[in-house]
Amino acid sequence: MVNAGNANITGKRVKIKAKGRIFEGIAMPSTTDSFVLKLNNGYNVGFFEYELLEVKDVKKMEETQELLKNPELPTVKIISTGGTIASKVDYNTGAVTSQFTAEEIVGDVPEVAEVCNIDATLLYNILSENMKVQHWKKLAREVYSALKDYEGVIITHGTDTMAYTASALAFMISTPKPVVLVGAQRSSDRPSSDAAMNLTCSAVTAISDLGEVVVVMHATTSDDYCYVHRGVKVRKCHTSRRDAFRSINFTPLGKIDYSTRQIEWFVKDRFKRGERELELRDKMEENCILIKFFPGLKPDILDYYYDRGYRGFVIEGTGLGHVSTDWIDTLRRICEDCVVVMTSQCLWGRVCDRVYDTGRYLLKAGVIEGEDMLPEVALVKLMWLLGNYDIEDAKKLVKENLVGEITKSTRYWEFEFE
Repeated sequence: MVNAGNANITGKRVKIKAKGRIFEGIAMPSTTDSFVLKLNNGYNVGFFEYELLEVKDVKKMEETQELLKNPELPTVKIISTGGTIASKVDYNTGAVTSQFTAEEIVGDVPEVAEVCNIDATLLYNILSENMKVQHWKKLAREVYSALKDYEGVIITHGTDTMAYTASALAFMISTPKPVVLVGAQRSSDRPSSDAAMNLTCSAVTAISDLGEVVVVMHATTSDDYCYVHRGVKVRKCHTSRRDAFRSINFTPLGKIDYSTRQIEWFVKDRFKRGERELELRDKMEENCILIKFFPGLKPDILDYYYDRGYRGFVIEGTGLGHVSTDWIDTLRRICEDCVVVMTSQCLWGRVCDRVYDTGRYLLKAGVIEGEDMLPEVALVKLMWLLGNYDIEDAKKLVKENLVGEITKSTRYWEFEFE
């Protein structure tokens, strides 16, 4: 018998005998005296004593591996930006890292090849919290170029800020084809991974009759179907559940059955394939800020950003869209040459500043109601508007429904939609 310190086999495929049984898997790094083995089912087990029977190097897929294509299937472009869906365990450290190309993702999910052909590009290899406006712009240009030649585009993305990117693309690109953002809550080497189903369902969506930017993710905790969420109406609502994404103040556009690969549409007035002309407007004003109001927050937070050249403000107010009356004078002053949009921390429902006195004071000061927009969507919309229009035009357009970000009325049953 040997222990972990007697064999330098981390990262290699091994066969061992322990506790009277044979185990196979990948040798993992260990911070204790035990030997850690990642079994083929994805679980890790530890042994203090074992007999080493066999050691093999793990063969890695070549990044340039050519994907076989079926001439009878449409071709979709996958643009990889990183995230958990593109992650596996780094066997040198034991950590989950983003390090694989889009081709490798498809190699791990052969079901996609039954739906469409894939051309793949690795644009970024970053975690979603590291996304910046310049990344959105470069991604928008890449998507715009791909839409000229492919049936649809899939973007693999980290889930934490995926809704921000979806909103940015929805405003920057007028698309006649599906643009699908997809991610995973759990990496593909975990037994409970949602990566394969999400990617397969995103491929089905990418060749559908859709013509807008959407997010496709698990609809339930089971491997049964995914929802198609409008990109400007979706939020990640749970840190770790596989069904973390929800459409807010709106019904999911549809659902994809994982077993039949069929889409059931819920919304008739969605943007359809070929309905809009392809257009790119990728200018964004970065000097915009989202401020979450809380009791006692002083209005000088507004002056801080105003004095630094910010001219776009989104406030996440309480309830129907309120802040302290102490803010009114400051808001009146900055609204003269800024765009200030009020949204709500409640998420579901819509802002209405005509019910209480505070709301009416805010409207008289020049604050614009954000209707039922999510705060982050309002922020991205304002960044885009101020990047392409002057202040006065931006004030008018922020109140208009441009890509489905604002609904005419909020229906109570959507709060309970499942």
